[in-house]
Amino acid sequence: MTNVPVLSPWIGGALRPDAGAGTSPIVSPNDETVVASIVESNPAIVDEAAKSAHAAYLGHRESTVAVRAGWLNAAAAEIEKSEAAIVASLVKAIGKPRRAATFEAKRGPAFLRATAAQLAHLSGEVLPLDSVPMGAGRFGFTTRIPYGVVATITPFNAPANLLAQKLAPALAMGNAVIAKPSPPGTEVTLLYAEALKRAGVPDGLFNVTPGGRETALALVAHPLVAAVTMTGGTAAGRELARAAGAKKFVAELGSNAANIVCADADLADAAQRIAAAAFEASGQQCISAQRVIVERSAYARFLELFSAAAQKLKVGDPEDPATDVGPMVSRAAADRVMAMVEDAVAKGARLVLAPKRQGCILSPAIVTDPPTNARLLLEEAFGPVVTVQAADDLDQALALANASEFGLQGACFTTNLDTAFRISRRFNVGSLWVNEASRFRLDTYPFGGVGASGYGREGVRYAMEEMSQWKFTGIRLS
Repeated sequence: MTNVPVLSPWIGGALRPDAGAGTSPIVSPNDETVVASIVESNPAIVDEAAKSAHAAYLGHRESTVAVRAGWLNAAAAEIEKSEAAIVASLVKAIGKPRRAATFEAKRGPAFLRATAAQLAHLSGEVLPLDSVPMGAGRFGFTTRIPYGVVATITPFNAPANLLAQKLAPALAMGNAVIAKPSPPGTEVTLLYAEALKRAGVPDGLFNVTPGGRETALALVAHPLVAAVTMTGGTAAGRELARAAGAKKFVAELGSNAANIVCADADLADAAQRIAAAAFEASGQQCISAQRVIVERSAYARFLELFSAAAQKLKVGDPEDPATDVGPMVSRAAADRVMAMVEDAVAKGARLVLAPKRQGCILSPAIVTDPPTNARLLLEEAFGPVVTVQAADDLDQALALANASEFGLQGACFTTNLDTAFRISRRFNVGSLWVNEASRFRLDTYPFGGVGASGYGREGVRYAMEEMSQWKFTGIRLS
């Protein structure tokens, strides 16, 4: 522990190594050694960060659109200069394969630039107040205004991308931001903080409070925090929403993504796309394919193609650019997934492709015919395991897909346009892809879930709208 870096709070544009709180280790899943420790931000540190952010918000809330866009573009350029350090941290702290880590590191600056570009296109309205008799001689218009201080809670699996998804829209709309990353994502978050400092973003507009559950609860409950945006598990989201109370709360929560394969689909294409969506990044994405539902006439052929596609993926060292499936984030996470597979098999499911384990690394697992009480059907696995079920027809396939409390993003594969529209109407998800697997995502559409998968939407313009609120001004003319 004495030879590893200590990751401290970032408040008012500087690290606070003298914070005086306890520390917790960060264990790399690659070799299970301690690679860093984080300072646990106690309530006093959270309070200091909130006051710093609130003061910065008050000092800069009238910054023009041009100024805020300039901050974002300058920050994007500085973050790009930190790409190598961000990639190294993603590989080291969470075991993300280098190719996927590089993709994530590039996505953040692109998102900041897209947000800056969108700023000039957000507009208010002029309201026809004289549409009612009492409105005669009066003029009204609307604008969008910031909330103030926004708390961002980000998970371990994509700490750079999911920070950018929350940070950029909040700053663009005139808010100050306090980030509470998952411990393995702390270093990446601090790299962003340093980049924003170099870019000239005013001190205090972005603060970082490292820590775990207690830090998150203290942050969202702080009276100066006016809005919360988070990505995480459903249980954590509900707990944080209760702690936050009556304030703006946007949450992307758990998932158990279903992918429907119709009999008329291009089965080879579907198998390849779903295999990548299920197993790359060790299935540790909120929209990783977890359930596959196939019309019975195509079931046997699809399963053969899907198993072959899964076995072609390279499993192993995340430092190898060719690796598709690296380690899970921790031994405990790998234990959990193995227990879910064993639960399904014990209840009568068939293991078509058995997972092989080496430390925190699990190879892809395919489970067929799981019973309705199998954990793999009811919970979010967040690992490289997929269930495959047969459906007699499309109605049954939709019933199986919707037999979940989750509804984040789903997918279907079909060559029939009528079928695609029918599934779009009846599949209970926040977003749906046709002929792309459930893990495919672009930053230009509204992304978010229904049911236990959360509330609110991300995506450039949609997140900017979530991070601001309408204000009406009426004028009585003489």
